[in-house]
Amino acid sequence: MRWDAFAEACPQIASMAEERLRTDEVVMLGTIRPDGRPRLSPCELDFAADRLCFGMMWQSRKALDLLRDPRLVVHSVPIGRMNPGGDIKLAGLAVEEREPVVRDLYTAVLRRRIDWAPDEPFHVFSLDVLEAAVLRFGETAAARLALRWDETAGFTQLRHPDEPA
Repeated sequence: MRWDAFAEACPQIASMAEERLRTDEVVMLGTIRPDGRPRLSPCELDFAADRLCFGMMWQSRKALDLLRDPRLVVHSVPIGRMNPGGDIKLAGLAVEEREPVVRDLYTAVLRRRIDWAPDEPFHVFSLDVLEAAVLRFGETAAARLALRWDETAGFTQLRHPDEPA
């Protein structure tokens, strides 16, 4: 589901994810290579047109991966070994955004953020969210968090791995 629908379906995770991703501006993006092996690439992202968007250089390897097989995973960039911000994990399908209005909104957001936007041609994909999770470790139970969402099961607060069974 598109980001706006996901945010409505699971505000508990979407709000944390959006805050973190807007702050970090970069994620680790997992795609699938032609031979089936995984590819992990840093990728900038922006929220535009009610979508979570990824801009990519024209015909880059990760863009070609997504054009061939739209499955992807997004992981927030850990900030050190203890990673106090926790992990944001999103999985889903890439949607190639070809509509001029969406591309224009994306470039406007990008220009506001970094005072630059690419010239055509370039790729813009958005994430169709199928699964989401947040995992945060901490010294206290209050600091720990383990949340999961998918379209079938909906939102679930999980037992944290550090909590006794």
